[in-house]
Amino acid sequence: MGTSAIVFLIFVTNGFGAVTPKLVVEKQNRVFEQYWGTDFEWKFEELPTAGTVPNFRVPYSGYIYPDRGGGTVDAMRKYDLAFHGGRSLAVAFEQWDTTAFKKPTPRKGPLGMTWGTKMETPNWHGHCNGWTAAAIRHAEPKTAVKRNGVVFTPADIKALLAEIYMYNDVEMLAGIDSKIDAGLFHAIITNWLGRGGHPLGLEADPSEEKWNYPTYAFSSSSAMRSERRVEVKLNLAYVKDSNSEYQESPRIRRVKSFHYDLHLNSLGEIVGGNFYKDSDIIDMLWLPLHPKQGRQTGNELGNPHVNVSQVLAIWRESASPEEREKWLIVDPPKEDRIHDVADVKTLIPLQDPHAPRSAPPVAMVPAPILSGERTARSAGTPRSDATVAAADALDVEWQTRAATSPGNTPGGGLPRASAASPLTRDMTPPESAVVRDIFSAVDWDRRNRDPAIETDIPNEPEMAADADSSQASLIPDEEPAEMADQPLLQDK
Repeated sequence: MGTSAIVFLIFVTNGFGAVTPKLVVEKQNRVFEQYWGTDFEWKFEELPTAGTVPNFRVPYSGYIYPDRGGGTVDAMRKYDLAFHGGRSLAVAFEQWDTTAFKKPTPRKGPLGMTWGTKMETPNWHGHCNGWTAAAIRHAEPKTAVKRNGVVFTPADIKALLAEIYMYNDVEMLAGIDSKIDAGLFHAIITNWLGRGGHPLGLEADPSEEKWNYPTYAFSSSSAMRSERRVEVKLNLAYVKDSNSEYQESPRIRRVKSFHYDLHLNSLGEIVGGNFYKDSDIIDMLWLPLHPKQGRQTGNELGNPHVNVSQVLAIWRESASPEEREKWLIVDPPKEDRIHDVADVKTLIPLQDPHAPRSAPPVAMVPAPILSGERTARSAGTPRSDATVAAADALDVEWQTRAATSPGNTPGGGLPRASAASPLTRDMTPPESAVVRDIFSAVDWDRRNRDPAIETDIPNEPEMAADADSSQASLIPDEEPAEMADQPLLQDK
């Protein structure tokens, strides 16, 4: 925060003009190997076409705890009563945190006219990234837990979890500083959700506003349009937030539909891609990590008056033991490591990713398409989007909060999928008798608040076998064609 660094990127340009930054490719290789103990897969034919989590693992729809509504102050009041003798320590921090970041907004007058501006907290500021991280990493709390005479209900515990993850470290896989290109998007989704069956954080709104949700399933179809180009349609399922925090949460399922070209090299590896204009676009893909104590390294902006270990102990007592014993996640706390993995059919994340290990195998960067291999194309074919920069912040709001936060000091192997069948998970788990149409997107209120919703992969999108989509429908690029060895200034 508050520092700038010059990062020199080496760009690999393929024959279609798409640009894949070598630095980003190397990061994907490094991060995947760190948490899974095996290689990130870039070969298109080796990647699964669908993936999902088992039914019990679908993230719950949590509440964003909007800043204008006081955030998690109600749960903080209970926490202070239980652990601070009633002194308003956690409450005071949350009250400050939810009111300190006002922005100029239009002042509305009669007949919808604007009469200047006023300073107020934006209506989208809240804890969406907090509940998203909690719902990915934790089974839903089920029972009430008592501490020092204070009863924490399941809804209270979800609020505590959202609070400890609000500013916690994440692994930013793609996005935030620049667009996500189609090649990187496809590779991340198919490796993490397909091969690993692991949910990811999704920032769904490429604008100033940030709306984060957990994504948990995908399905795709594709057609080879040339030796080096594949047209793909992919449906990505995610869980939306609820309108309050419930004792038993719903699963409000939504789907985003993507349409893009992938560019391959002579080895069949993904080296770039372009989204079509009819495709949905997202802003970020990220991975929540082990929660750290507020005001400590890895959670510098977090609430220092909420003890992370206490919150996790409360959650463990509340959650279903059967679900906890099967809840495989990357970077788990020691108490939550899973040892019985005999029935797991996906990749198994390392249960201690920071333990000393022998040197990992060198993951190769996909080779560029050489000039002699380039497929002929018209002069008007657009390039891919700009580079995807790695970043250590999830939300631009977090960056603005860093400067004024009180007391803040700046600075501050395993089994793998087979080559013949890379997706080893049974796509129809035993408890899901019927593949439901996830596109119905029936929301919580219209289901009469019945949280017992089954899950599965979204419907496979239709792909015409012989009709190529028009190249003119690709999203045009804003970058010059030649970008080799160009430095990128990152302001963190």
